[in-house]
Amino acid sequence: MALWVIRILFLSLCTVAGYAVSQVRPEFVGSTYSGVLGMVIGFGFGWLMIALDEMLKGFSLRAFSATTFGLLLGTVVALLIDRSGLFENVEEKPTRWLIRLCLFLSFGYIGIVLAMRSNKEDFSLIIPYVRFAPQNKPDNLLLLDTSVIVDGRIADLIEANFLEGLIVVPRFVLKELQQIADSNDAIKRGRGRRGLEVLNRIQRNTRNEVKIHDGDFPEEKEVDAKLVRLARNLGAKLYTNDYNLGKIAELQKVNYVNLHDLAKSLRVILLPGEMLSLRIVREGKDKGQGVGYLPDGTMVVVNNAQNAIGQQVEVQVQSQLQTGAGVIVFADLKPAAAA
Repeated sequence: MALWVIRILFLSLCTVAGYAVSQVRPEFVGSTYSGVLGMVIGFGFGWLMIALDEMLKGFSLRAFSATTFGLLLGTVVALLIDRSGLFENVEEKPTRWLIRLCLFLSFGYIGIVLAMRSNKEDFSLIIPYVRFAPQNKPDNLLLLDTSVIVDGRIADLIEANFLEGLIVVPRFVLKELQQIADSNDAIKRGRGRRGLEVLNRIQRNTRNEVKIHDGDFPEEKEVDAKLVRLARNLGAKLYTNDYNLGKIAELQKVNYVNLHDLAKSLRVILLPGEMLSLRIVREGKDKGQGVGYLPDGTMVVVNNAQNAIGQQVEVQVQSQLQTGAGVIVFADLKPAAAA
């Protein structure tokens, strides 16, 4: 709303300026109906600027800076070629003017394209010791990939204040989430929609700022390669559930956290003979067994607990079994409860 107020004010000023110019210099618009024609020209100029503003809506400040730098660099190269004497033999002014025009347009365009495709490492090679790093850059950048957003536990960690820093979500990850959410496969579609809900939940959190990063690497086809490169460029820590992505990041000296490994590290270590209090929720596979769960989700199989389903009981740990899905704890009912 505020933007349209500014636009209307700008449009009014352009219209008034057009009228003023027509009165001061009527030869610019003609003497007949000069005031009306000047207002129309001013109004049209204002609308042209507003239309240009709408076209540049998705144009970031970084892209503008890169474009300006590329245009300047291309112009300098074209000027050096023009002053080198290559076209001194061209005596006709129209031909020489056309050659110069093509020269500046071509190198200006090439400079803009190269600058738009470059990253900050390329700029540091062109201008040594200049890194283009903002002075207020956060100390801790947390880069999220698709798998960790869909998983959802990252939102719990953020809300519990275990993670501090700026949450960075690349736009290509957001695009991948959208593609999964629009999939024809019901399971993939559900995972994608869950990921979008988790991302909205993270954005609603007031403790950590969330930044949608526009950086992309068109020459990289895989999202994993883009994530690793972006993490290295930003100096961010990559959060993922993808084992292979973690190993690629490790090989390229990029800091990363695998939430599966984190969850394993936080599991309670139980020793034989320890007593637990848990609720039996269902039958086990073998006769007489009951199954309960610890607060971290670890499954506990209790012998002779089939009749205690729905009850809170005391059990004694006997052993543990490590499986591909996690740890299974085997226990017996406390002697007094069994009696």
